[in-house]
Amino acid sequence: MNHTPPETLIQHSRNWLENVVIAHNFCPFAKREFINNTIHFDVIPHSDTEACLESLIVACEQLDNNQNIETSLLILPNGFNDFEQYLDLLEYADRLLEAQNYEGIYQVASFHPDYCFDNATPDDPANYTNRSPYPMLHLLREASIERALEHISDPEAIPETNIKIAEQLGIETLRQQFENCFKDD
Repeated sequence: MNHTPPETLIQHSRNWLENVVIAHNFCPFAKREFINNTIHFDVIPHSDTEACLESLIVACEQLDNNQNIETSLLILPNGFNDFEQYLDLLEYADRLLEAQNYEGIYQVASFHPDYCFDNATPDDPANYTNRSPYPMLHLLREASIERALEHISDPEAIPETNIKIAEQLGIETLRQQFENCFKDD
């Protein structure tokens, strides 16, 4: 059980978003939302799948009812440290969005401290493009993604560009930047 106060978990997550994701442009859409303060951070204390999925639907309803929130990062500090167990949660989350008629409205992106792409080794720098301080479910508005992609000349190249950036930075630099996210400013 993680006993870190929620505000500290959020600060670590904000540090990661600003100093890793935005700093390296791993997500070309994140900077605008971060600056505009339209990213909602929510700590989900539950350690069981069902309660986390209920929290995901609450987050969808919050997005339904609040156009000032562009995207939500659900921070899961308890119960999903095992990457395979987290992937199971992610699969259930996708199914739940479909069952609740949210498919095409919202999508879930995945971030995890031990994120490892298929056919990658755990020390592959590319994994850091999806590594976060804590397991997270990132809830995005699909319409916003589509609008943002209209302004990107080659959106299909984003993952490959991210991998190249991560490889250029190297594993030691990425590890250090990742560890720096846990500093309480």
